[in-house]
Amino acid sequence: MENLVAAYWPASTSMIALVLAFPYASLIVGYFLTRIPSLGLARILAWSWVLGSFFAVERISAAEPGGFRMLGMCYALLLAMKVVVAVEDVKVSKVKLSYGRWLLWAGLWPGMRPEIFSADREPDSQEGFALILKGIIRSIAGALLIGFSRFLYVETESAAAATPTLLVGVSLVLHFGSFNVLAGLWRIYGFKTYTLFPHPLASKTLSEFWGKRWNLPFTEMCQSAVNKPLAPVLGRNVGAMAAFLYSGIVHEFAISFPVQEGYGLPLLYFLIHGVLILCERKLKGLKEFLRRTRWGHVWCVFWLAGPMMILFHPAFLKGVLWPLIGAS
Repeated sequence: MENLVAAYWPASTSMIALVLAFPYASLIVGYFLTRIPSLGLARILAWSWVLGSFFAVERISAAEPGGFRMLGMCYALLLAMKVVVAVEDVKVSKVKLSYGRWLLWAGLWPGMRPEIFSADREPDSQEGFALILKGIIRSIAGALLIGFSRFLYVETESAAAATPTLLVGVSLVLHFGSFNVLAGLWRIYGFKTYTLFPHPLASKTLSEFWGKRWNLPFTEMCQSAVNKPLAPVLGRNVGAMAAFLYSGIVHEFAISFPVQEGYGLPLLYFLIHGVLILCERKLKGLKEFLRRTRWGHVWCVFWLAGPMMILFHPAFLKGVLWPLIGAS
């Protein structure tokens, strides 16, 4: 417990208010930027807000522990990127959101499709409760895995031995548990929210994994903020590589900056995957072979898990993840 508190609790409660001030400001800034007539100016201001709010939180919390910095910086980045997506979708795709609906989408749903909250409400209790039940079951499974990871650490005195089950447990609680519960609540209320991580283990190509099955909010964000503006100018493949470059930078912000070490490693992980996806696109025979055979699953697991230590480097594990099981 001491290691958990040391990693996630700031030196003073006033620091929490300071850090939250920037993501909450995004809820005001974003709405008004979508009202600016010039798309070019709105884009410049939106991206300026992303960098300004992120680095403001990063500097304000520079002396705070890694876990707290990660939560604060990720939250600031998420809501700031909502501003960029809103500018693209509201001004380019003509999605219309009242301020109330804007607050619901930007502040209370991690997905990046604002049109869901612009449509008329259609409550669906059956689907909503099914999503909630699925989320609860997966959250319980994740909590049990985290507990098992703690047991492994105590028995082996090796945090590294407990890391694989700990990563899976945290993902089950957050990605597959909490997000499904939230999606279910919104479905009951009438908005057509959905599972954000739909069956990633079914992927047979990396294109399928990153594009359709893993972290749909991030995919949606890349489509709106990077692919749509750049692909018509630079081409489909360059636009895809730009999206992976952007993904790497965002993960640097979320993984390396909080612990102030390991810079460049998450970026390398996503650049590797960007190159691999270009290979899948260019080598049509390889892609079809992967889709038709079980080797597709092996291909995905190998490239996703093999270089995982590049993404979740030792400084991040020590400063953010291992304290969850009392390790440091």
